[in-house]
Amino acid sequence: MTVAGSGGAGDAVLFHRSGRAAHITLNRPRTLNSLTHAMVRAMDDALAAWATDPTVETVVITGAGERGLCAGGDIRAIHDDARYGDGSAAAAFWRDEYRLNARIARYPKPYVAIMNGIVMGGGVGVSAHGSVRVVSDASRIAMPETAIGFVSDVGGTYLLARAPGELGTHLGLTGAGIGAADALLCGLADHYVPADSLDALVADLAERSVGESLSRHAGEPGPGELAAQRGWIDACYAAGSVEEIVDRLRSSGEPAAKQAAETLLTRSPTALKVTLAALRRARRLGALEAVLDQEFRVSCAALTTSDLVEGVRAQIIDKDRNPRWSPATLAEVTETDVQRFFAPPGARELGLGGTADDAEPVP
Repeated sequence: MTVAGSGGAGDAVLFHRSGRAAHITLNRPRTLNSLTHAMVRAMDDALAAWATDPTVETVVITGAGERGLCAGGDIRAIHDDARYGDGSAAAAFWRDEYRLNARIARYPKPYVAIMNGIVMGGGVGVSAHGSVRVVSDASRIAMPETAIGFVSDVGGTYLLARAPGELGTHLGLTGAGIGAADALLCGLADHYVPADSLDALVADLAERSVGESLSRHAGEPGPGELAAQRGWIDACYAAGSVEEIVDRLRSSGEPAAKQAAETLLTRSPTALKVTLAALRRARRLGALEAVLDQEFRVSCAALTTSDLVEGVRAQIIDKDRNPRWSPATLAEVTETDVQRFFAPPGARELGLGGTADDAEPVP
């Protein structure tokens, strides 16, 4: 039986039971299943109830429609709150969203995320922290926040900081999308299942264990791109600043590296520098909860800048793809500008890990 989501989510998120599995279906296909605050609260309530329900052995999350699991949070709502409001609605959304991400990461039962199609931003948060992450030949996974003047969140800096070498730095700064093989390489997924076998996998989870179900359908993806690019990626992104990263990319002699440099120069200079600092701090913070605390600080600080509003305007609302960043260049973004994003927010602290101050400032 399928029932509408609770907590004001209406039909935007659906919950149903099938045999031994409980299912979450993100159901906003027209917006590529983007997350609203009500959806986040409804998902958290359902997961809390299922955690102690002995009849639920597995939780499965999928997205409605043919395009993907989830394109992220409702960025228009965040834009409007940053531009016309006081930022409190966006902060409240992130508070509950990040707590949901932490619950998923610590969930006591198998949490199977079907990461088919587009999975970006908040979609990564509700999938890549799960214990079983399944990608297909249709998967396209990205953390594209720097393109809208924002920084990887929903535990994205935690995940990217743990990718081999500097692959996570490359993905976090450029926002590049990756397919199944590269998602497996970067630790964002665990298993590959052909797209035309995903329905059969989900059906099997109603009657069989996760391991048995995967053994019937999992396979090997085609070749990715990042493994062959590790040389220049690791060498270039190990630099101490975004400016030096761009210089190394430009001078590496690799066409793909030069293209990455050109991409970086279209991104918000402030977002690039804050993202680099956040990724390097995340490596030292350790636990996901501490990284989520840091991301909450950074996200709330971003609400007070012009770049987030301008980036969403240029990429999502007007779609002119011509954001006017302020400051406009990397050289104009000072260390003081960057460190402001990591300042404790006082009463607005998320408080999941309590160790966001343990990371030293990044030079």
